[in-house]
Formats: sequence, structure tokens, C-alpha cells
Amino acid sequence: MSLLSRLFGKTEPKAPEPVLYKEFRIYPAPIREAAGHRVAARIEKDFPDGVKVHQMGRADTLASLDEATALSLSKAKGAIDQLGASLFD
Repeated sequence: MSLLSRLFGKTEPKAPEPVLYKEFRIYPAPIREAAGHRVAARIEKDFPDGVKVHQMGRADTLASLDEATALSLSKAKGAIDQLGASLFD
């Protein structure tokens, strides 16, 4: 963090907390766009050879960040239910 940021009270954003679901970690991460917030999330799972990551993005947009976060989580859970670990293939 730079000296000026510390002087003017700016803080670094906190890393989002993951939602644990069936041995997967879901990080809802809606993307800000002109029309609102686009549904997106990062899905992670531990494997013997390390952590694998899948970036999920959808065309759905919502006006509210809270609604977009909730739908991102719901869509990620649905992807996990349908594809399981093959999500990372």
C-alpha cells in the first residue's frame, strides 16, 4: 500500500470469503457493467496434484450487486451439481 493511500485512509479491498459447497470453494464475483452486474464466479477444488480453478461467466445481468451475487452463487452450485469435478476438464 502506498504512503499516500495510508495517509488518506484508503484501504485495500478485502479478499472475498469462499462459500463451501460439496468440497468446492465458490467465490461469487459479479462483474460491474453499464447495465448492472453480470453473473460470474470462481470455483476451486483441491486435487492431489494441486488446486484447480474454473472461471464461470454468464450473460445474465442484474441491477443489484446483492442479487447478482446470489444468482452467481446459485449458478455455480448448479454447475457443480451437473458437472462435478469434470468442470475442470
